[in-house]
Amino acid sequence: MKPSIERDLKGRQEALVTRLSELGSLVVAFSGGVDSSFLLAVAAQVLGDRVLAVTAVSVIHPEREKQEAVRFTSERGIEHILLPSREMELPEFVSNNPDRCYHCKRSILDQVSTVARERGIPHVAHAANADDHLDYRPGGRAAQEAGALAPLIEVGLKKAAIRTLSREMGLSCWDKPSMACLASRIPYGESITVEKLKMVEEAENRLLDAGLKQVRVRCHGRVARIEVNASDMEKLMLPDLRIRIVEDLRGLGFLHVALDMEGYTTGSLNRAIGTQSEVPQKR
Repeated sequence: MKPSIERDLKGRQEALVTRLSELGSLVVAFSGGVDSSFLLAVAAQVLGDRVLAVTAVSVIHPEREKQEAVRFTSERGIEHILLPSREMELPEFVSNNPDRCYHCKRSILDQVSTVARERGIPHVAHAANADDHLDYRPGGRAAQEAGALAPLIEVGLKKAAIRTLSREMGLSCWDKPSMACLASRIPYGESITVEKLKMVEEAENRLLDAGLKQVRVRCHGRVARIEVNASDMEKLMLPDLRIRIVEDLRGLGFLHVALDMEGYTTGSLNRAIGTQSEVPQKR
């Protein structure tokens, strides 16, 4: 790493420490992903037992993500609340319009803010980073309206920098693939149901258990469109694995199983509303 880049990273990390110190106590909306794990780890170092992690739990969040979040906080002795969230009760969410994420995040952060008030903690933070403006993120507006802080954005930390600093801190999740809620696998305009979410979660579990790392199963009715890193396509097409995955996914209720030749692409379903800005991953 060039000295100038290293100085910039350290400067931003020090700015984050200073900002968290100013808060005194904090509730972190903790998903278990790279960004929220880094934010929570730094907050715990700075604030000690004056930090509380709150994780939303519902059918839209993969069970394995919840388990990893619990493991992370348990290993560090961080107080952690699993909060049943209510987005599936919201017509604005289950109808799956392009503002779905806004309604979901606003609902969750309102619940997290209630926990913070009950505990006498004046601040709630979420882990949006300085790259999040590159894709369609209506949840960011919800966070602003809910009064949630975004310390990583405040100090200008982007995803790559967060991964680098996480690795230097010894966080095992530093290279964890990005993850979005399971509702993001369902095209806008198609209703979100428990059945669809369970099918997607189980399908992705089969692929992850096969050793694939970055995985999305987009649910187009009864068609499963699989996105993996380009470097994993050859592995997925090996006869034994290909046949097993097709049989597994058809057993879950899909009629057809397709591999997206572009590979994994962040927010690919946002193309339908003209906001998708990422390019296929070349890894």
